[in-house]
Amino acid sequence: MDRISQIGDVAEIMRDYVANKQTFLTEETMRVPTRTYTDPDQWKAEMELVFRRVPLILAFTAELPNPGDYKAMDAAGLPVLINRDKEGVVRAFLNVCSHRGAPVASEGHGNCARFTCKYHGWTYGQDGKLLGISEASKFGEVRKGEMGLRELPVQEAAGMIFVCLTPNAPIDIGAYYRGFLEDFEALDFGKWTYMGSRVIEGANWKIAFDGYLEGYHFASLHPETIFPRTPSNCMHFEAFGPHIRIGFPHHKIADALAGVPRAEWGTQENNGFDFVRIMFPNVSAFIAPEITQVAQLSPGPTPGQNRTVLNYLRREPIKDEADRANVEAAMNFFRDVTYTEDYLIGLEIQKGLETGAHDDLVFGRNERGNQYFHEWLNWYLQDDRDLPEPVL
Repeated sequence: MDRISQIGDVAEIMRDYVANKQTFLTEETMRVPTRTYTDPDQWKAEMELVFRRVPLILAFTAELPNPGDYKAMDAAGLPVLINRDKEGVVRAFLNVCSHRGAPVASEGHGNCARFTCKYHGWTYGQDGKLLGISEASKFGEVRKGEMGLRELPVQEAAGMIFVCLTPNAPIDIGAYYRGFLEDFEALDFGKWTYMGSRVIEGANWKIAFDGYLEGYHFASLHPETIFPRTPSNCMHFEAFGPHIRIGFPHHKIADALAGVPRAEWGTQENNGFDFVRIMFPNVSAFIAPEITQVAQLSPGPTPGQNRTVLNYLRREPIKDEADRANVEAAMNFFRDVTYTEDYLIGLEIQKGLETGAHDDLVFGRNERGNQYFHEWLNWYLQDDRDLPEPVL
């Protein structure tokens, strides 16, 4: 089935959900130990077996549109440098000088033909090769060919740049995403404009991520922001391997689709229904006509912390100063809503779990997105690819 027909079928299901006050239900509830969110050993295992092994979305094509563009960032505790070379090829490296370990690029975006370590001035090319050593005649013999930046596996697809944080690890985006990127390809996501980002911090990364995986909390936690548009506890789930497309109908989905031919319902995203696209393990994307938010969640330096980068993109470039001001205001608004309405309660949840008041948390039959995420997380943590994969 083509994607438009598939989305149209989901729209019909969600229209019926709203009419009958129903939601996607699975067979049974699921219990997750509270130590999952507090245990240092669990945190270490997640870093090693998940964040250092699977392809992570670390940048967007729109952030590095031109040869020489680069982005330096912290990724799950590692300094990473991504750049587009003069041939237009994207490369990724650990942002660590081979001399004494200092960064060769300051965090943020820029454009340059070479990278220079600010500690002693060693220089590297766009391909990561060591080009020059300050006062080389006094330094001593160095095999420059063996002292380039440590390269990381990287692929660019569907307007996103995927990096594996382990050098020489295999990377196959097509096999990993299993058709999920077709939505972004259909949107020409690679041609969009990057508006900027905002950073927020909160509780354990899974506490924060759990909030992106369900709409059970809309009425109680978002009574004035999300609930007026989207009913609470009304969701549909589709799986693409470990990735999820979550459908959220609008209260007025029936009216929105009433004048649209049934064959075109699959083209009506944001008119009667929305999707949140979950890219395992840590990205949530909400695509909207006005501005799109892509949240990247990373474990913090302790089990009780996370660092979230909220990225904002849209189809059109900035038109003028007034437009820029409106975009900045919109990014601040979405950041503030995400932090005050979701992340603050997450910090309270973290505090509650650390008391040991309960041994387990329970995810209901209506919270299948959360269940499915934790099932896949557990699958990776078992580190046995011969085990059967979770199914939705």
